[in-house]
Amino acid sequence: MGRYTGPACRLCRRAGEKLFLKGERCYTPRCAIERRRRPPGNQTPRRRRASDWGLQLREKQKTRVMFGLLERQFRNYFEQAQKSPQNTGEVLLQLLEQRLDNVVYRLDFVESRSQARQMVRHGHFTVDGRKVNIPSYRLKPNQVIAWKSSNSDKQFVKDLIAGMPRKAVPAWLTVDTKNLSGTIIRPPNASELESGIETRLIVEYYSK
Repeated sequence: MGRYTGPACRLCRRAGEKLFLKGERCYTPRCAIERRRRPPGNQTPRRRRASDWGLQLREKQKTRVMFGLLERQFRNYFEQAQKSPQNTGEVLLQLLEQRLDNVVYRLDFVESRSQARQMVRHGHFTVDGRKVNIPSYRLKPNQVIAWKSSNSDKQFVKDLIAGMPRKAVPAWLTVDTKNLSGTIIRPPNASELESGIETRLIVEYYSK
């Protein structure tokens, strides 16, 4: 199955909450969740309690969509986390947070993870001075992520930088807006991981 290319706001409405897939728009009244809280489609909503499996599936799908992954990619991350002696759910989120596209988003260089993934694929970023165009590239402590020096005069980069700060940069990262770079200090702690995700439900879903 290929990557989802439909309306991003439809995914937020399906999840019933903001997944911040559209960047700046998600913080304005134009957000689809603010305008229409009903799930997509013309069906008449019915009040019924979701099963345990349904809650687990919804949480897994929500997390997968937030980080822009296909099912096979997401399951591979879970299997890696499962091999760790530490808490599986926390390790899973740590692996997702240390992806290059996510770190570019966390450093506030772009407005959304989807935009970060596109920029990385187009070769706009370097890691320790070398161009890396793989969004899933796993970053390690003390590595430096920066815009390519040849991009500093491009208008789209100036526009993105001019919009900073859009969000707070987490404590496990440092950002240098003057040199358009950021550094990973250490892996994220449990308290610094993406909030609003019930990793217990994801672990239960894949453990059946």
